[in-house]
Amino acid sequence: MQGDSTGPPEATVPSTEKNERIAAADPYLPPATQPIRSVVWAFHMIVPLLGLWLLLAFPEQLNIEWEHPPSHFALIVAIAGVNVVLGLMISQAASRRDDARLLLVSLVFLACAGFFLLHGLATPTIILAKGSYGFDIGQPVGLLVASVLAFVSSLPLGERAAKAVIARADLLRAGLIVLLVLWGWASLVEGLTPLSAPPPKGGATIGFLSWVGAALFGVAALQTFRIHRRRPSAMLISLVTAYALLCESMIAGFFRPNWLLSWWEWHLLLTMAFAFVAYSAYIQFRREGSSQGLFDSVALAATVRRIQARYDEALEELVGHLRRMGERGADEAPLATRLAGKFRLTEGQAAVLDRAGEALAAERELSLRLGALVDVGRRARVGLREEDLLHDALERVRQAYGEVRIGLVHGGRVEIGGRAYGVADFEGDEPVTGGGAVVHPLTVKGVLAGALEVPVGTTRQDEALAATLASQLSIALENARLYRELETLFRQYMSPDVAASLLADPGQAALGGSLVELTALFADLKGFTSFSEKVSPGEIVEMLNRYHTAAVPCVLRHGGTIVQFVGDALLALFNAPAEQERHAEMAARAGLAMQAEAEKIAAGNPGYPRFRVGINTGMALVGNIGSPELRGFNAMGDAVNVAARFEALATPGTVVIGATTREQIGDAAKVRPLGPLTLKGKERSVEAFVLTALD
Repeated sequence: MQGDSTGPPEATVPSTEKNERIAAADPYLPPATQPIRSVVWAFHMIVPLLGLWLLLAFPEQLNIEWEHPPSHFALIVAIAGVNVVLGLMISQAASRRDDARLLLVSLVFLACAGFFLLHGLATPTIILAKGSYGFDIGQPVGLLVASVLAFVSSLPLGERAAKAVIARADLLRAGLIVLLVLWGWASLVEGLTPLSAPPPKGGATIGFLSWVGAALFGVAALQTFRIHRRRPSAMLISLVTAYALLCESMIAGFFRPNWLLSWWEWHLLLTMAFAFVAYSAYIQFRREGSSQGLFDSVALAATVRRIQARYDEALEELVGHLRRMGERGADEAPLATRLAGKFRLTEGQAAVLDRAGEALAAERELSLRLGALVDVGRRARVGLREEDLLHDALERVRQAYGEVRIGLVHGGRVEIGGRAYGVADFEGDEPVTGGGAVVHPLTVKGVLAGALEVPVGTTRQDEALAATLASQLSIALENARLYRELETLFRQYMSPDVAASLLADPGQAALGGSLVELTALFADLKGFTSFSEKVSPGEIVEMLNRYHTAAVPCVLRHGGTIVQFVGDALLALFNAPAEQERHAEMAARAGLAMQAEAEKIAAGNPGYPRFRVGINTGMALVGNIGSPELRGFNAMGDAVNVAARFEALATPGTVVIGATTREQIGDAAKVRPLGPLTLKGKERSVEAFVLTALD
């Protein structure tokens, strides 16, 4: 069940809940004037009570008697008339919006109107010759009934409670009418009931019930003010003022006798209360030119959301209409008449909505086009192939710019839709206009590479966006070709990780290095020298290429970086230059995969030498080594040297790993210990293992 604790701003200015919170924090008046307005409002509320106190404190000097029944009758009938108009208008709004709060507020005004009229008719000499109980308490009773309705209307009614109130709308109205008829019959027919009898000396009151009514009006004023704080509205603040004045009138009405100035004061308070609401409604009617939305801000939050949805629907319909006009031309009939009928708008409101729709359509068009530019720029950075880049970009751009076409240079010319363009057509890189379209050149390194055809825009902004799009596509095209060239060049000489790392951060190509933990893999062909002495150079090259063609993918597939080819040997690093999880395991898997592929080659070529692989994990100095003119990525250190020693000790077809490598792999490694080994250049023995398998 949704209460009325939250809700959007008043319906005449639809917004989101976020805007509602902003509105609560930033009311209509500037912050500097807000406290002043509150002080003025409080002053107006205090003055009547101060006046009542003065009249009661100095009865002989100030609280004089003025009995004039005709003036009283005219004043009361006028107040009743204002209430009837307001009550019927709010009741009509309640029926139109199907809103429980508006229904209850309308009953507040209709109850006041009915009892005030009966109070006026009970004025001495109008129907009855003398005063009566009905004359004295009719108005307080009417205000008491109205206070109950006002209090209920200010509550945060949930969906179920609101539906229950709306379902009993006719019953509530009928009940009020029956109550008024019975009260009038009992108080205006002389001798029928005690209500038509003369009151006691000093007048009759409803006693403590006056204070109950005052309290209910006070609570209703506070609750309504809380709603106003969430969604500021002139109508809501006028209702707050009316409830506050009615609260004071209940207090003032407690003090008798009749016809004294203190008695007239509470009639004046009633007049002020309802006149304030009427004046606010009149001002808002003058501002909006229609009575349709005068009381929408008073409605429940759920109703305000429904109203907002309808306004959004109207705006969406208008935007769609404006777009269709742009596609089919400006000869289509205006939408203002249809919107005015569908949403009960005046011509002025429809015209405002028309302008708002145009502005919204333009803003959305701009957002779509800017979004397309961002997407084209994003695609230019992901290394797509040129064909894929242009296909994706064209598909995205057409959603925002309409029928856009792209052509690339072939034989020095660009063909688009049967029209051909050359370098001479784009002097100074200026676009070419013709056939309802603007053709912008696409350049790569300042040379014509293609052309972009965009429908002719209607504003200078469209021209600027089309030119920006052409510039963005030129950059994207240049980047795609650059990536393709770099990928072809770099990745033939280095691993993908090194190539990608250098593309992202060229500073990594600087001379120098850092100490990192890595796993080094050495591999060479046992028996290569003797094999080379027996065969021709061509056969040597063929054999090496076959082995390396099989071995290199095994290294790259497991994330390794090959940093050296030295004849029949290669050196690969894992965890450098790019960080890599489980680098020891990945190196071991690469070594086993290399041996499996080499075994296939050797099986079909008897006499071919066999690979032997050594792997070791440890710290090494990694970086770019060489000179400013020529440099290479490499690793140096004891870990790399030990890997080379393991490779030299390995038998053909096997993989030898160090203790640190085995420890990092864990139980997944199936090994055969080689025992402590004495290696050249090492003072202490080193443990090594033959790796047979990996789980």
